[in-house]
Amino acid sequence: MTNFIKTESGTRPIKCGNLYVGGNNKITVQSMLNTKLSDTDSSIKQIELLELNGCDIIRASIDTEDDAKAINIVKKHTEMPIVADIQFDYRMAIHAIRNGADAIRINPCYIGSETNVESVINECKINNIPIRVGVNSGSVKKEFLEKYNGVNKLSLVESALEQVRIVEKYNYENIAISIKASDVKMTYDANIELSKRTDYPIHLGITESGSDEDGIIKSSMGLGSLLLMGIGDTIRVSLTEDPVREVIIGRKILQYLGLRPYGIEVVSCPTCGRTKVDLINIVRDVKKAIAPIKKDIKIAIMGCAVNGPGEARGADIGIASGNGEALLFKKGEIIKKIKESEIISVLLEEIDKLN
Repeated sequence: MTNFIKTESGTRPIKCGNLYVGGNNKITVQSMLNTKLSDTDSSIKQIELLELNGCDIIRASIDTEDDAKAINIVKKHTEMPIVADIQFDYRMAIHAIRNGADAIRINPCYIGSETNVESVINECKINNIPIRVGVNSGSVKKEFLEKYNGVNKLSLVESALEQVRIVEKYNYENIAISIKASDVKMTYDANIELSKRTDYPIHLGITESGSDEDGIIKSSMGLGSLLLMGIGDTIRVSLTEDPVREVIIGRKILQYLGLRPYGIEVVSCPTCGRTKVDLINIVRDVKKAIAPIKKDIKIAIMGCAVNGPGEARGADIGIASGNGEALLFKKGEIIKKIKESEIISVLLEEIDKLN
């Protein structure tokens, strides 16, 4: 491994398309198309939705020459970097790079001979694009499983660093690394160990995390705990759902950690016997109404007079409810008293007034 000295920012930056990943740069959110890239109409439609919802980098499976050729087409419809995801066939990597891929995801151990590996790395050198290498818990090499007694943080880290060493052998260090497992604790432990042993940018994710609350909870715990330690330069929330959902959850994780803004943040209480308004439905309807609004503000919708006024004062706009009525706060000041039936319309009016 190349010797390194950890900087204050932790990792060295690399350039992916028009973005820098690592160093002091913003943490980026990725997703992966679930369309065939060669189906350009469907792919462009999905890319536009992903970009609209805050995606920074998009990854696409490149399984055929037609998929590779489609990279040039879809790039005309987005500012996002396109990462070509290659499995096994080194020729697809070369086709993808020559057709404009901004980065490739490939594991050198799995693309055949050293000649194949050298060909891909030379093509990356010519175009100065990064290579993302790494390992999932289901793809650890047998030799590391035997050496470290199964899948664990050490077998994962050593497998990933083997990929890095192969790329470095050809004097190329434009690299990002990813270690993922479906086990949250294993992913956490492995990425902490990895961060101690390299300064390459780290891509975070909990692989095969599932759908709905399972995937969201696993990803939030795994990614959030590492990000709070300063580990992670780019993330993907891997869900068995629409890729747009991955982006929304990923951006919200960064927002709630205070790492990147992402539209309106809603603070609301869990309700109790002191709640005198229909808070659950009020919050639900407000969230539905504000979903398209991109303002980076905080609103509080509180159900009683215990914690309500304090939270409402601390928000850009706040509601502290009483018995069928509420106080409206703006920037810490009480503006007026309103009826329960007016809460939603008044909140939306005040949000519209804020720059």
